[in-house]
Amino acid sequence: MKRQVLKSVLAAIGLLLAAEAGARGPWRASAENTRGWQFMTPEERIEHQSRVRGFTTLEECRAYQRGHHKLMEDRARERGEAIHSDGRDICGHLKHAAGADRRGQD
Repeated sequence: MKRQVLKSVLAAIGLLLAAEAGARGPWRASAENTRGWQFMTPEERIEHQSRVRGFTTLEECRAYQRGHHKLMEDRARERGEAIHSDGRDICGHLKHAAGADRRGQD
């Protein structure tokens, strides 16, 4: 009986943790966290989000980020509009991995 109760409690905890992780979900591009959002087409926004989610190295992420920022700055300049430069570092989650990779090469 105690074993069955313990299994049920553990299963419930597992479901709660899984639901919480799923509720947060993967990173989503939005006007609040994407430089130049207003200058992107809906298709570009989807592609941007997909690309950012797929990076595995800091270097490839930074290269994409530089290109994206330049493209958005060019579009803003063409329209005579300002572009905000604040926001979240989309490559920040890869910094730890890059440090771990370098330590492994020593």
